[in-house]
Amino acid sequence: EFNASAQPGFSGLADILELLASLPSPTEILTLKPSETFQNQINSLLDKNRSVGLTPAEEQLWHHYEYIEHIVRMAKAKALLKLQANDTL
Repeated sequence: EFNASAQPGFSGLADILELLASLPSPTEILTLKPSETFQNQINSLLDKNRSVGLTPAEEQLWHHYEYIEHIVRMAKAKALLKLQANDTL
């Protein structure tokens, strides 16, 4: 059983993986956005980075969040291409 939500470094990823595993429609993928909790974590890291800098652990977490964003952007790009292909049929 995959239970990433309680493990360090997987914050925010479990929800995205669950959604993608459900094989959502392209429209559902395009409307995907971070949960309020996840967005608050990102904003907190951004604020801290601007003011005092990040610890090595926070820097690693930031890179993790960047990877999640990359996955979502790739999914959204493919979803958009799929919608555009369907429009031309």
